[in-house]
Amino acid sequence: MRSGTEQPWYATLPGSGPGPSVRWTSPAFEAELRDWVGGVLGGLGVDLVSLEPVHQRPWSTVWRAGTSDGATFWAKQNCDHQSFEATLLVVLDRLAPHRVVPVVAGDLERGLHLVPDQGPVLARTVADDDVDAWCRVTAEAMHLQRDLVGHEPDLVGAGLTTLRPDESAAYVEARVESLAALPQDDPRRMADDVAQRLRDLLPDVAVWGEEVAALGLADTLVHNDLHANNVFATADGMRFFDFGDAVLAHPLSALFVPLNVLLHRFEAAPDDPRLRRVADAALEVWGDVVPVTSLRSALPAALRLGRLGRAESWLRVTATLTPPEAAEYGDAGTWWLGALGDEPPLS
Repeated sequence: MRSGTEQPWYATLPGSGPGPSVRWTSPAFEAELRDWVGGVLGGLGVDLVSLEPVHQRPWSTVWRAGTSDGATFWAKQNCDHQSFEATLLVVLDRLAPHRVVPVVAGDLERGLHLVPDQGPVLARTVADDDVDAWCRVTAEAMHLQRDLVGHEPDLVGAGLTTLRPDESAAYVEARVESLAALPQDDPRRMADDVAQRLRDLLPDVAVWGEEVAALGLADTLVHNDLHANNVFATADGMRFFDFGDAVLAHPLSALFVPLNVLLHRFEAAPDDPRLRRVADAALEVWGDVVPVTSLRSALPAALRLGRLGRAESWLRVTATLTPPEAAEYGDAGTWWLGALGDEPPLS
């Protein structure tokens, strides 16, 4: 139990800092990365013959590395508040190696990691409306969660922040007060009317948290960006990657992102049977722990709380942006928190 003077981790916003994209696009970083990747590959008995940036975003940089034997590897570094991904991947590779992309090497101090190419992502191998494929994605994601039950110390030790259902109202209240107190020219600042709407919503948030916590499922890994571009369908099953947005939270909240993606992709209503199929495929994974009927009943509340994960990952990202990046993305975390009262993607 927290002492009377100890503040929760969400009492203050993530610390601000310079945008790492300036460094990622510099010759100095390329030389640093080339030296590290080349050293790792040299230890594997192959030479680095090419290194090129593929994704340069304000929150991460991803580079393709080609080797003398024709193989491809991918190197990545995240912004400061999501740099835990390298450590987390090493932990996941140890605890659930058959469900995540294997890690060739990780520089945990610098937040660098290197993984081997896995072929095309799932999104490039299935149709957008392939409901069966989405059922496999959500079910396999739940199996990964179950593999990690009991390993909370490992996940927290890897750097995951914890969004417990019974702390949801306290989290929202703290974040609202911090965001509403920012200067007027800060793009993260929450408008007064939005802040008041969320304060009025706090009793409902507390009820949602209690309803979800009452299921008795252990908090576990929530990918928090689970879509078809972040998973490979291999001969051995689904392998997940891109865990920079991850949090430790209630397992059912992980369904928010995929169901929200499908809601918009299908131009569907929250009672669409295709969305129910995808959700049920995931809920059945937990059906031997909690009756599926109870899981279905609590799912809308869990999906609402899933928005908190999106808000938190964006607040981590927007703490370290250049001024032009802040103008484009700075309000994202505040927007997600402000959407907390919207209907969930599945009723």
